[in-house]
Amino acid sequence: MDRISSKHRSWNMSRIRGRDTGPEKIVRSVLHRMGYRFRLHRRDLPGRPDIVLPKHNTVVFVHGCFWHRHARCRFAYTPKTRVRFWSDKFAENIRRDARTRRALQRLGWRVIIVWECQTGSTESLGRRLASALERNGAETHAKSHPRVR
Repeated sequence: MDRISSKHRSWNMSRIRGRDTGPEKIVRSVLHRMGYRFRLHRRDLPGRPDIVLPKHNTVVFVHGCFWHRHARCRFAYTPKTRVRFWSDKFAENIRRDARTRRALQRLGWRVIIVWECQTGSTESLGRRLASALERNGAETHAKSHPRVR
């Protein structure tokens, strides 16, 4: 049994944004302090990536652990009501994410996924992003702007 009314649950869910979320703003701030410049939510790319680094041919998706089902994450729980609905919804989200990633890679884009739970520490997030971008061939830019705090 749900602890709140369906009307209130609907209101709660309507407040969840798809862009400019807190975790997304943290990732953007860290990238900016590292010296990277980027574009946001490019409509011409599959999946409308959260962050696009055109100079490095790299896109960054900031995934909410709940919605995108981060494996073994405490935020990726399944609601106790309407379990079938949520299971179907989560499965489709995962399939859509995979299709989007493949489409971007076919177009020559490198894809980085940052999970919501990884945005708690900006220092470790900065190291993780620097490492991912180095693997993607952006090492000279990151090393010339090592200003992650």
